[in-house]
Amino acid sequence: MLTLNEPQVWTVIGVFATALFGMLGFVTSSISRTLRTEIGSVRNEVGSLRGEMNARFDSLSGRIDHLDRDVQFLMKRELEDRA
Repeated sequence: MLTLNEPQVWTVIGVFATALFGMLGFVTSSISRTLRTEIGSVRNEVGSLRGEMNARFDSLSGRIDHLDRDVQFLMKRELEDRA
């Protein structure tokens, strides 16, 4: 039976500990790299959505300006007809 006094046991414990820490480091760096990539793609999507929404709001603002001009014209014409 092997006891903890034999060098082979400590060598096996050291190899397993090294393998465990190596795998832990690899998995951690892999997950970190994946998260960075996914967060970057989400930022790009939000940026393109922001650009699209700004373009739509600008076109809506132009429509409202035209509508305001038309309503002012109609009100001015209606008030002049009554006078």
